[in-house]
Amino acid sequence: MSAEASVGSHAADSAQSAVSQPAFHNTDEFRNRGLLGSKYVKLNVGGSLHYTTVQTLSKEDSVLRSICNGATEVSIDSEGWVILDRCGQHFGLVLNFLRDGSVPLPEDHKELDEVLKEAQYYQVQGLVQHCLSALQKQTDVFETVCRIPMITSAKEEQKMIATCRKPVVKLQNNRGNNKYSYTSNSDDNLLKNIELFDKLVLRFNGRVLFVKDVLGDEICCWSFYGEGRKIAEVCCTSIVYATEKKQTKVEFPEARIFEETLNILIYENGRGSGPGGLHLLDSRSPGSSLGGDEEGATGGERRVRRIHVRRHIMHDERGPGQQTVYKD
Repeated sequence: MSAEASVGSHAADSAQSAVSQPAFHNTDEFRNRGLLGSKYVKLNVGGSLHYTTVQTLSKEDSVLRSICNGATEVSIDSEGWVILDRCGQHFGLVLNFLRDGSVPLPEDHKELDEVLKEAQYYQVQGLVQHCLSALQKQTDVFETVCRIPMITSAKEEQKMIATCRKPVVKLQNNRGNNKYSYTSNSDDNLLKNIELFDKLVLRFNGRVLFVKDVLGDEICCWSFYGEGRKIAEVCCTSIVYATEKKQTKVEFPEARIFEETLNILIYENGRGSGPGGLHLLDSRSPGSSLGGDEEGATGGERRVRRIHVRRHIMHDERGPGQQTVYKD
């Protein structure tokens, strides 16, 4: 009777011992065993839980395959979850790529870069190439888009022009800065200046930086910069002394604006810094000017060409029969 009690007591102690000790008491004991004997794998990636198969993880020669065959050390917790110390936000996308061979990538540049970093860490080369191709497409699209900065302050303008390695064309457009009424053609000419600005942006995109200033004092004025300094200026507004009152007139010197835009291309990639560049700009014939007066220093100094299109005009733009005739 005592022997049976002893056997029963020993069996009870063994059962209690088996219950009190977990199946995976120490995770270090289960490193490098591999998962080849398992069909399914439970992954805990930074707190994100994923359930997949060894076959899926082994599709590419990657870190995940080396985890399955025991070549890479991993920790397995007491519940059988393989612990991976990585952010699990994009791990599902990595798994879907291994399952299907392709996967939709996020359009956001930052998220796409995060997916690329995860693919590089796990050495999933197919996904790495997929991400690099998507990033290259985004770069190509970005380069074909014409972006026009808007100046918000004089300090910002100075910094932008001083740090830009490209020639700069600035259109100052502020129709509301006028104390007189406009002539009949001024609105049309103002729109033509804006349309020409847009056309020049498209034509010289990538070679010249075009900026807009809608806060300045001028109603319509073009400024041309090279190597951080102003090269030329074309002011398109003038005061018309009409028969009854003063009016503001906006001109559209298209040829002169286009000529000055071509002139500043000499400063592209620093080509205008040498004496040859200055010689090309200063050697224009006197007849090349399309009207207006040029102001600035003479001699050997670098000058700014300021072209004011008919600054003050004695003219009445009203049609025949409507003009006022003054008799002595």
